[in-house]
Amino acid sequence: MEKFDVCVIGAGPGGYVAAIRAGQKGMSVALIEKEHFGGTCLNIGCIPTKTLIAGVEVLHKARHAADFGVDISGEIKPDWNRMLERKDEVITKLRKGIGQLLQAAGVKVFNGTASFLDRQNVGINGGEDDGSKITATNFIIASGSESLVPGFIPESPRILTSTELLSISEIPASLLVLGGGVIGCEFACLFAELGTEVTVFEMLPNILPNVDKEVGRVLAMRMKKAGIKILTGTPMSEIQATAKGVSGKVGDETLEADYLLVSIGRKAVSNNLNLSACGVETDDRGWIPVDSKCRTNVPGIYAIGDIAGKIWLAHLASAMAECAVDNIAGERSEFSYDLVPGCIFTNPEIGTLGLTTEQCKEQEIETNTGKFPFAALGKAMAINETDGFVKIIADKNTDKVLGVHIIGPHATDLIAEAGPAMLMEVTASELGRAIHAHPTLGEAMMEAAHAVHGQCAHIPVRRRRK
Repeated sequence: MEKFDVCVIGAGPGGYVAAIRAGQKGMSVALIEKEHFGGTCLNIGCIPTKTLIAGVEVLHKARHAADFGVDISGEIKPDWNRMLERKDEVITKLRKGIGQLLQAAGVKVFNGTASFLDRQNVGINGGEDDGSKITATNFIIASGSESLVPGFIPESPRILTSTELLSISEIPASLLVLGGGVIGCEFACLFAELGTEVTVFEMLPNILPNVDKEVGRVLAMRMKKAGIKILTGTPMSEIQATAKGVSGKVGDETLEADYLLVSIGRKAVSNNLNLSACGVETDDRGWIPVDSKCRTNVPGIYAIGDIAGKIWLAHLASAMAECAVDNIAGERSEFSYDLVPGCIFTNPEIGTLGLTTEQCKEQEIETNTGKFPFAALGKAMAINETDGFVKIIADKNTDKVLGVHIIGPHATDLIAEAGPAMLMEVTASELGRAIHAHPTLGEAMMEAAHAVHGQCAHIPVRRRRK
């Protein structure tokens, strides 16, 4: 039995970052992973999805090349097999890079599934290191989550989660998407551009129910313009699958398609951990509650990322990894769920951070709001991407920025500015005074900040009377 200062369970964006950081601090580190480095994000989530979306963006640009004065002759069509090959190439390269980083940090990697034997020991089942046992002073659980498929949905090769859809051998002629959240909307936009007839079902009144409603409305309009059918407010029932396709009923309407994507949530990967042996408590769905230092109810055992059950985002997992390791090293460190940016790779993209308009109303916070449309921005016109806006919500009394919501070109990149600004409690006036380079998309943030106080020079503002 080998002994380590830290044993990390799971090599996703939380686990491998935790292992590397612990190694960099001079600790002896074991990392247990049953499949591939990178977890869901790298292998069957963020990276493969965005790689395919990047290919679709090139396809869209080629189809609209004439708008830029570029003449492309011949048939413009997607090469799906090549897109899948490129996706796999990107994944493989990144996996290899993680392995090199772990090696450089002195991390010892074990292959298999971890199962607690008691508070200080785990056994490894399956994989290359089947039967091995590890003892450690501290444990970091980063086992992640996986797609949730409710029992009422039949099993069929025609009914897919995002995992299977990322490797589907053909571009579907038609696709039903059950769930209008982030994953459902991203895949809907992706396959619609590829020529698939897409229908999205969302049981709640709106798609993307957790984003600012004004942002959600703009996306819904763009999706419909792209030919995507959106049905909200009614659940799908009577889901059936045959060898040739699927069908589902919404109200009195029955819809059919080649495939059904199920994207209605995720579930904890905790069943095989044997947490009862070490005393770590979970909620009734298997998620592990933690405090602001990533500590579970058992001293010396931490949990990070998806398994903590709050927000399923890779960048939060990495931030929690750093927090957990810092605390193990005796350094004071805390994380917060309050300022975690959200990035949605639909068309157009969405970036969001902080409170929405609706949340401010619920909390009875008086606010001022500034909004600047990309249609009024020179750089957006130059690249022919003028849909959407930047919206900044500020506290009416203190002018502190409470929320930033962006829908439009490169919104997932632009939202990065909001993070340090809000962390440092910048006011809307201060953000507006910061000089932004011209001509850039980032100017929209400055303009929206000016608009909070009716001082934006590039959209019509009613003149104040003296």
